[in-house]
Amino acid sequence: MEIVEIKVMRGANYWSGYRKKLIFMKLDIGDWEQRPTNTIDGFGAVLERVLPSLKSHRCSEGVEGGFFERIRIGTWLGHVIEHIALELQSLAGMDCGFGRTRSTNVKGIYHVVFSYSTERAGKYAAKAAVDLVEHLLIGLDYSLDAVIKELQRLHNSEKLGPSTFAIVNEAQSRNIPYTRLNNDSLLMLGQGHNQKIIRASVASTTSSIAVDLASDKNATRNLLSRSYIPVPKGTLIDDITELEEAVKKIGFPLVTKPVNGNHGRGITTQMTTLNQVRKGFYDAQKISEEVIIERFIPGNDYRFLVINYKLAAVAKRTPALVTGNGKSTIAELIGETNSDPKRGEGHQKVLTKITIDAATLSILAAKELRLDSVLSIGEILFLKDTANLSSGGTATDVTDFVHLQNVFMAERIARLMNLDICGIDIIAEDVTIPITQENGAVIEVNAGPGLRMHLSPTEGTPRNVVVPLVDMLFPNNTSGRIPVVAVTGTNGKTTVTRLIAHLAQAADHHTGYTTTDGIYIDGTAIRFGDCSGPVGSATVLSDSLVDFAVLECDRGGILRAGLGFDNCNISVVTNVTEDHLGLNDIDTIEQLARVKAVVAQSTFDTGTAILNADDDLVYQMKDTLTCAIALFSMDANNARIKKHCSEGGLAAFVEDNYFVISNGDWKTKIAAVNQVPLTFSGTCAFMIKNILPALLAASISNFPIETTTAALQSFIPSPALTPGRMNVFEFKNFKLMIDYVHNTDGYIQMQKFIEQVNATKKTGIISATGDRRVEDIKNIGRYAAQMFDEIIIRHGENRGRTTEELSAMLCDGLRETKSNVKVKIISDEIESIQYAIDQAQKGEFIFVCVDNIQNTIAYVRQQIEKENTKVNFVPQSI
Repeated sequence: MEIVEIKVMRGANYWSGYRKKLIFMKLDIGDWEQRPTNTIDGFGAVLERVLPSLKSHRCSEGVEGGFFERIRIGTWLGHVIEHIALELQSLAGMDCGFGRTRSTNVKGIYHVVFSYSTERAGKYAAKAAVDLVEHLLIGLDYSLDAVIKELQRLHNSEKLGPSTFAIVNEAQSRNIPYTRLNNDSLLMLGQGHNQKIIRASVASTTSSIAVDLASDKNATRNLLSRSYIPVPKGTLIDDITELEEAVKKIGFPLVTKPVNGNHGRGITTQMTTLNQVRKGFYDAQKISEEVIIERFIPGNDYRFLVINYKLAAVAKRTPALVTGNGKSTIAELIGETNSDPKRGEGHQKVLTKITIDAATLSILAAKELRLDSVLSIGEILFLKDTANLSSGGTATDVTDFVHLQNVFMAERIARLMNLDICGIDIIAEDVTIPITQENGAVIEVNAGPGLRMHLSPTEGTPRNVVVPLVDMLFPNNTSGRIPVVAVTGTNGKTTVTRLIAHLAQAADHHTGYTTTDGIYIDGTAIRFGDCSGPVGSATVLSDSLVDFAVLECDRGGILRAGLGFDNCNISVVTNVTEDHLGLNDIDTIEQLARVKAVVAQSTFDTGTAILNADDDLVYQMKDTLTCAIALFSMDANNARIKKHCSEGGLAAFVEDNYFVISNGDWKTKIAAVNQVPLTFSGTCAFMIKNILPALLAASISNFPIETTTAALQSFIPSPALTPGRMNVFEFKNFKLMIDYVHNTDGYIQMQKFIEQVNATKKTGIISATGDRRVEDIKNIGRYAAQMFDEIIIRHGENRGRTTEELSAMLCDGLRETKSNVKVKIISDEIESIQYAIDQAQKGEFIFVCVDNIQNTIAYVRQQIEKENTKVNFVPQSI
């Protein structure tokens, strides 16, 4: 067997609209295509022995054990591998249940699709499932334990920690999307202008000065002391020679801690001798050069969590400990404690495993104990100096018992520190009475406090502290989203995207959009190139200036990784025609329509899908949607439009040479068709068609009609606004047009326009992309022969075919239509243009099918400058 490719889906995709996280594996099972499972002796029995938990898989039988029944009846190994990949993840602690396996048009090659929890673990599960089956087929042993451990390692290295996971869940419950900005806990909640950045519990609203202040324990102590907050008596030193004087000044018992440590690192407590203090000083200096020496305060360790300057929760923290049973050694007791499934490494779970470190060994030595010592029944041994959960401590919720004066003090501390999210560590015997200098003290204030002790305390009431945190970031249930318009289709989607963005910008939105030309923010290109996939979408949605996004979604991006967003407010499907067939196992136009439908299906139920009523495949998409539908048509009398409007629906069409929006029976004229520059005085039918869905998007977005009408007049087809889309350049004696047309339907539409061009001669510079079907390449030649008097063949993206092969296919198509057509081959795009310019006669019209849009535009401009002629980009009837 051979894994042909593995892809990770991160958004709505061809395989599922609402299951965003899927692994796609293209698998060639080779000769095993001839051997379904019921013909492989003993395979089912061996698999059941190795993976008995597969019995729980119901498969298509719908009952427990259904999967093994399918193996007995007979199924193919691609299907088996899908179930194994899911079960391996499940055994490693990941909740993954969806799978689907489909054959392709190539015998023996399958699409195996299944859900994942974390990407690296999902990809590993795919490979491990194939490996396991291959081992079983040839009778080799397989180390399942090693696979599960590796899956757990990969999953734990990538998954969110408990605090961050809780924040994400709360945000998603409010329909606020999130984006992970690194492999740790840095997240963007929301989109564009409405985004908030958060790392663990430090938010973009949190003052950086306050965070710096909190990290300087001495500065914090001084600030609180000046504000009459009880703090331990102490001082700051950075040299061992200052130690004795500090000890005399403060008095035993003492604590030493680094000035900028965290998680209890470098802290030593309850020291009663000078030698202990010296050692504590050196331990603290491993973390920071400056060391705080302060009076040890007896009592319990409490963490006060304050969010948005209001107390959210209080936990009593207990250091890591074991309790003797009279039989087990201390090491055995630690192992037994760590076996609790609630405990994990670091911040993986709600509790952390206890590690045996230098601090633990020091405590044991002070008590004249060893790891093999046995504690008496009921004897409690604390294993750490601090009560941090990160060192194995536990927490008990005491929020309901805190005295109101202590609540006031905690909230005052947060204000004094200017920390909107903070954890305040207080040592006190009892928080039910007011804390004063005599009975307690504030030990430190923490920026980015952990939340898990409050979300899942060992004892007491869990506190959903992420609710006030998300409330602070998004008050009054404000949306973290911005309006998103997603545009797809075979042709016209780039122009539609640009026009919608232009209308939005005219309506005072800060607009970001993506196209096959690049990424644009408020009309300025930040990147050139094809950015119509998920990476381009993510770039726009993460820009804090953008408050309105228009995203072109191409076939390749959808199939490669899914959409780069979860949902859109408005979707547009321009058309579905034959293009890219035979690529990525999309072989029919119906399959291509399913790819395009992914965009429409991503529309919120409260949103609107704008569909082309003149295109059967697009119109049929409405039957799969749960959102509102708006239709557009070039014909006001289209029966689908008339029925839709009679039922109160929204539509756009051309009537009496006017662009019209109809909301039920109520019609609004927008502008005369021949007065809109993009229509080339009404002569360009496909541009007229592109305007209709843009008008609907503007209407749904509640842009003022006057603004939309004015913006239509200012949207002039030019290299600035529509690069590579019907850009007409006027030389002294001839005209040259650049366009990105690249498929059969595009040439059909372009032919209708060029037929109206008055010219002494029409020359076409054409090309074809090598990964298209032979018939598609020939079609370009066929239509080009009908359009032009002379043809120049150039070469661009050959993609698997030689220039000679492409030229031959194009010429075959040309000769089929016009046997005597004049053809010249000049492979280089710029050289072909220069040749056409040099040979141009007066009144000639040169059409250039372009690949490298920006470079070609720049070159043509240079040639015009050589003529010292001003470029006229105002479209006219040509």
